Amino acid sequence: MCSDQGALTETKAVRVSLLPDAVQREAFAQASRFRSEFYECLTARRDELFELMDAVLCADGAVRSPVDLTLLPEHRRGHGAMYGGLNRGRIDVDRLRTVLAGQPLPRFEGGRLVLAVDVSPWLRSDAPCSAERLFCHVYGRAKTASQFIPGWPYSFVAALEPGATSWTAILDGVRLGPTDDATAVTVAQLRGVVERLIAAGQWQAGDPHIVIVSDAGYDVTRLAWVLRDLPVELVGRVRSGPDRVMRLPKPPRQPGTNGRPPKHGPEFRFTKPQTWPEPAITTVTDTTNYGKAQTQAWDRVHPRLTHRSSWLDHDGELPLVEGTLIRLKVEHLSKDRDAPPVWLWSSKIGATADDVDRFWQAFLRRFDLEHTFRFAKQTLGWTTPRLRAPQAADRWTWILIVAHTQLRLARLLATDLRRPWEKPTAADRLTPARVRRVFRNIRAHLACPTRVPKPQGTGPGRPPGAKNRHRAPRYDVGKTVKRPETLKAIGKPGRSW
Repeated sequence: MCSDQGALTETKAVRVSLLPDAVQREAFAQASRFRSEFYECLTARRDELFELMDAVLCADGAVRSPVDLTLLPEHRRGHGAMYGGLNRGRIDVDRLRTVLAGQPLPRFEGGRLVLAVDVSPWLRSDAPCSAERLFCHVYGRAKTASQFIPGWPYSFVAALEPGATSWTAILDGVRLGPTDDATAVTVAQLRGVVERLIAAGQWQAGDPHIVIVSDAGYDVTRLAWVLRDLPVELVGRVRSGPDRVMRLPKPPRQPGTNGRPPKHGPEFRFTKPQTWPEPAITTVTDTTNYGKAQTQAWDRVHPRLTHRSSWLDHDGELPLVEGTLIRLKVEHLSKDRDAPPVWLWSSKIGATADDVDRFWQAFLRRFDLEHTFRFAKQTLGWTTPRLRAPQAADRWTWILIVAHTQLRLARLLATDLRRPWEKPTAADRLTPARVRRVFRNIRAHLACPTRVPKPQGTGPGRPPGAKNRHRAPRYDVGKTVKRPETLKAIGKPGRSW
């Protein structure tokens, strides 16, 4: 039990929700085990980092500054310890990733796991002394108002929940550096997550394949080819510009035909319906918010690859990565806006009508990850600290990932503690912000492994009148490694297809 019982909020509704029963006892035990396992992952400044995580969850309202968290009763150490923990603390990230993979995860119909991968930036345009910043793509209010702002981009992988919800289960977070290749980092990240899920028993032989959904910024065909040895199915959106072309499967060879057999079939141009053959599958589904959703699917559609971008280093002949191409068209968006068609590509061939509906519905659930990013930034204060070192930013990011996981594990223990002007919400529909509102009461019944602080007084600090003679270095923004773009550039002249 946590020792600061005086921080318990006098709320009758929450106390009633904590009455013991079998489900709540298991939920308390699961949350306490996770807290103890996270504490063991902290290898330096562990008490400070753990109490900082508790302070994030117990603060009233949004986190405006980390130093304000040191004034809460859950944070028993001073503000100097907070800065020391972020700047010089250590977290065993590999062990923490294994712990996260072993927690209960949401599942879709049939016990299927659905993962989503996406990038969210921590913008630091006013931090010239911060190293390893990249130009992060940021959308503006207008359609063509996107811009690039210096910051730290983070790639996250999370397990999604079925149905309309703002909950996700974050399993990993990686900061992209100036020397990193985004596709290679994503492949390594997804492979690590899937292998840890298998090692933790979340997927076993005979279970349905894990679905991984991504947006148009990812080379979904490259991901499907590199991860083909894992029990996964890739589903990604593909851009539908006027020059977007894919290839149909090659036609059967007729007897008596001379010459080399073709590798690719006819062209499939997204903007020219006359190049579309008859779809193999057509489905129509009634939706609540978008009217009727109609899909058309074509089997064994593939891109014509070239030795460029992520395929530049591929040895030998380029493969034929076939999959299912899906065109999704809904009647309208919210507020009766026009809905342009969405093109999806899945690595599964021979898909059925049920598979096609499952693919586009799983893709729509990918947007739940945007709710998680907004909650982390606007409520938990992910991008609030003005940290100089990127390593400190990584520690703060992992603290918030653990905090969000604790809220997810505490969902069964929370009852709505609403404001007078808010509408009542059922216990199974509480958002992360609503669960965080009552976490202080729940925390009093959870394991708290931190030790009692030992005050040692304030440090000497800088002598009065002394100036800082160590000027902080400045760093450039952007990639520090220029990657070759052609075979000739890497010393392999020849055909690019």
